[in-house]
Amino acid sequence: MSKLLRAVPVAALVAAVLAAPAAAEDTGRHTYTGTIAGADFKVETPDRWNGTLVLFSHPYYTEQVPGGIGHANRAETGDWLLEHGYALAASNFRGRNGFVVQDAVTDQVNVLDWFTEHVGRPRRTVATGSSMGAAIALLLAERNPRRIDGVAAMCGPLDLAGTWNTALDITFALRTLLAPGTDIDLVRPRDAAASVAALNAAVERAKTTPDGRARLALANSFGNVDGWNSAYEPKPAGVDEQILQQAAIDELFFVGTFGPGGRVDLERRAGGNPSWNTGVDYARQLATSNQRDLVRAAYRAAGLDLTADLAALNNAPRIAADRQAKAWMSRYAVPRGTTPSPVLTIHNVADAADPAHERWYAEQVAKHGDPGKVRTLFANRATHCAFSAAEEIVALRTLLRRIDTGRWPSTEPARLNAAAAGFAESYQKVFDFATFQDLPRRPAYTRFTPPVPPRPSNR
Repeated sequence: MSKLLRAVPVAALVAAVLAAPAAAEDTGRHTYTGTIAGADFKVETPDRWNGTLVLFSHPYYTEQVPGGIGHANRAETGDWLLEHGYALAASNFRGRNGFVVQDAVTDQVNVLDWFTEHVGRPRRTVATGSSMGAAIALLLAERNPRRIDGVAAMCGPLDLAGTWNTALDITFALRTLLAPGTDIDLVRPRDAAASVAALNAAVERAKTTPDGRARLALANSFGNVDGWNSAYEPKPAGVDEQILQQAAIDELFFVGTFGPGGRVDLERRAGGNPSWNTGVDYARQLATSNQRDLVRAAYRAAGLDLTADLAALNNAPRIAADRQAKAWMSRYAVPRGTTPSPVLTIHNVADAADPAHERWYAEQVAKHGDPGKVRTLFANRATHCAFSAAEEIVALRTLLRRIDTGRWPSTEPARLNAAAAGFAESYQKVFDFATFQDLPRRPAYTRFTPPVPPRPSNR
């Protein structure tokens, strides 16, 4: 570590201390902000603290995401927690944007230290987070087993290494099948913006023809990408309609966010490219995908030879990972499933962050942890992190009951939905990535069996 990096935390810690209350025993509703080791943080305390701290880890942010530090996936959830005596804390992480997982755990521990010194020692601390923040919350608990009493992981790509490999598989198939011979960099991009534009242009062209739509479906099958992308509408019945919804997910997530542009930040942090598709058999990937029937129907409608396209993928030049970058990813971004404290996960049944992550995590827990400490909840809804505050609060109360009693309460969907329905309409809003609207929806907990993970780590 350079002298400059060693000097930064000292000055940053001074700024953090300036945000502290006058005395540790001070009580009442307060908001404290500051900076520790280059990471902005925010702490909020209620009028009468019940001794529980909820420590929130934020999702993957791009530069387009507005600033500010949130304490929950939904603001109403944070407001309810404060009103009911819970203290809230969050770091914005050094650099804030991009794949900040290495710094995030340290930054959250720094906030926890600050809280303990300036507010009080929590009786129990719950780590929570949404999307990438869900995986960070798991990592935080595994690496600080005596400080975290439970984890609520929401809509998480819990196997972050597998997530980047899946994104590579999808963009690799898009380039190979829809833009052959083009100069599109999927990793180590020389001009990330140009590569993103070229991939999205290929997706747009493909949407207009039966052949293109069939190949879009095949590419998306490698990520279990569901053809349902609306929190407000039912899943489309038609093949073409489902593929068009998959294409919208491609453009926003797998190309627009985690495509070549996202690789620039990832590779800077990892010291190279941590993703690969060497040795991947794409025919086998399709055979295990929960989207294989959609692919076959689209190929029949187009009159295309599916076997020929799979052969084209399997014969295309592959991408190898840089060894040190792959090791970095395994070290900093893959939870082991040791479950030092109870874990509750919540996921929609259709999400760009594949619900197969819950299945992957269960496999890790079976090897390294205690399956009895884990419960998984699913909402019968599509798109990313589309939960109401009522659903989130019910999930958190379920986890807190497990922490307090050592036993899980009933997680039957009917009971959970009844509990969520008891909240006012202001707690029933659900954000829809497909339309960027935020409207009330009925509670939607359901039974669900997640699909097979497409590219799991540590299997």
